[in-house]
Amino acid sequence: MKPIEIEIIGHFQKSSQEICTEFLNIERWSDFKGYSILPGIEKAHFEIQTPKVVGTRIKVHNTDGSSHTEEIIEWDPSHRIALRFQEFNSPLKNLASHFIEAWEFRKLPDGMEVSRKMAMYPRNLFGWLMLIPISRLMKKSFEKNLSQTK
Repeated sequence: MKPIEIEIIGHFQKSSQEICTEFLNIERWSDFKGYSILPGIEKAHFEIQTPKVVGTRIKVHNTDGSSHTEEIIEWDPSHRIALRFQEFNSPLKNLASHFIEAWEFRKLPDGMEVSRKMAMYPRNLFGWLMLIPISRLMKKSFEKNLSQTK
């Protein structure tokens, strides 16, 4: 089934390397507050931390009591990083198999353009229908988070 995709674009005065260094500071992950009924992150911790970063797994505990795992599947701080969200709790585990979040970096004369994308992979038609409003909330939460992280 075709994934549901969202994207936001932001501008930073930081380099992509600085953004990626901050990204690995999981103490700051609780800065992600969610949006409306979409929960934020309460806390996160490394389950596995690899020397080359790819394969690193982070357990995320959300403010609604749910949890999931995020695995870094791409790590090129100059161009792109990507994570796979998986191991969801119910009811999300019944709606989606996984999400892929990617950050792409483009150098500008006055800083860095960052494209933040998410693809949500539904399990079935019902999951696809339920993920549409969730994707809208996720986009709003990305926008809110972007304004806080510049």
